[in-house]
Amino acid sequence: MAQSDSEDEAAIRRDFQQAVNMAPAELERWLATEDSASVGFHAEGEAESVGHHSGRRIVEIRRKKQADLTAADYAHMRKVIGYVHRHLAQGGPAENAESSRWRYSLMNWGHDPLKQAHPK
Repeated sequence: MAQSDSEDEAAIRRDFQQAVNMAPAELERWLATEDSASVGFHAEGEAESVGHHSGRRIVEIRRKKQADLTAADYAHMRKVIGYVHRHLAQGGPAENAESSRWRYSLMNWGHDPLKQAHPK
């Protein structure tokens, strides 16, 4: 039997909460920094990196009520989960992780790999 939409959505919300360990205000402050803007892939003709744009979208999603989440929100949440999991699996640099492009890129996607706790 396939999972119902509500079970699938609940799993996505749970995984998203685990992947995104930065609070909305914390992520907004990070996105306003030069370090945040200095990393990430830029699509042709775009001034903002894909990850930076994603970070702004994550803030919007985190501030919504569950009942107000759209199919597009769930699709973006799945994208964030996948990105964070893939990049964590690659592992970070052995030295200077705190100021690494790897960490900065993950932070644009709402995940600070140096944090232990996940905000609710």
